[in-house]
Amino acid sequence: MEKVALMLHRTTLALMGALTVLGGCSEGHVRFPVTESAQKKLPENIHVIRLDAENIASFERPAEPHQATRLPEGRDWDYRIGVGDILGITVFDHPELALPGGGETAGGARGGETGFRVQADGTVAYPYVGSVRAKGRAPEEVREELRERLAAFVPEPQVDVRVTAFNSQAVSVTGEVGSPNRQPLTTVGLTLLDAINAAGGLTEAADARRVTVRRGGTSHTVDLEGFLSAGLSGNNPVLRPGDIVTVPRRRAREAYLLGEIVKPAAVDLSEEPLTLTQALTRQGGLLERRADARGVFVFRANGAPGMKVFQLDARSPAALLLGTRFLLQPEDVVYVTRAPLSRWNDTITDLLPSLGITGSLEDLGTN
Repeated sequence: MEKVALMLHRTTLALMGALTVLGGCSEGHVRFPVTESAQKKLPENIHVIRLDAENIASFERPAEPHQATRLPEGRDWDYRIGVGDILGITVFDHPELALPGGGETAGGARGGETGFRVQADGTVAYPYVGSVRAKGRAPEEVREELRERLAAFVPEPQVDVRVTAFNSQAVSVTGEVGSPNRQPLTTVGLTLLDAINAAGGLTEAADARRVTVRRGGTSHTVDLEGFLSAGLSGNNPVLRPGDIVTVPRRRAREAYLLGEIVKPAAVDLSEEPLTLTQALTRQGGLLERRADARGVFVFRANGAPGMKVFQLDARSPAALLLGTRFLLQPEDVVYVTRAPLSRWNDTITDLLPSLGITGSLEDLGTN
């Protein structure tokens, strides 16, 4: 903050000095705004823009618009059986082929996992037909092979195959969520938003604009807020086996309000966008009798070492209404200049003790 204040102080002195020389002085008043001829005499890296009804629309857009995201593999989801999954296999009208509940099954499942476990070699063992390849196949494909092979033993078998325990594939959700966890993938596609909600949702400190999905050794940044508030469907991707979702903590992205303001401070822009008028109002507004409402400046970096300086003449409600359309950006520095009369009063106040005069400016009738 001290570094920002020092930078601002130096820049302000240079700018106000240039404004004073170029605009001319009358009883300590700097003439606002900067004229076109004066602008030409300013340093090339300083460009002053007076905010008015004609140009304000250019500054209503947020500094960081939502970015569309497209992860590889698209949104289609087709579950494929994996090692460790438990398959429930039913042959209708043939109860002798059904497995009894509990205990260890013919397929190797234990405890309450009733069914046929997909073994390490990717197969399941079924009565009469022996080993059937399951890994990497959809349940429908396994069902069709069983139906064909059982036909040699059972007339026109009607077979149903479904996954009763999804053990082989999962995603992990970590970071700024209520309950970080591991979630199994099922035959129903799991979207990023669903996974985060199943992990307790976003915390208050979460940055929904910079969620990362690590897939296949590559990290992808996903603007989930773009899906929630802007309807960008690609920003709510369907997750894949092994994806690691990380919700980062929101970084403070600040603008700085300094000068003749009731409560000079840094304001955080990471939670919501703020306009110039909103920021000034939240900090108590301009200091009465000390601030020069003509000189509300916003300093904004414009490449290194360039700078744009926006000036708002805030003496009227109409001007403050313009300020409600000017969106601040991170690292903006808002500076409210001092009124000439305030500078005069401060000078007199400093001189009174040295002159051996007691009393206040009110007593002398100077303010």
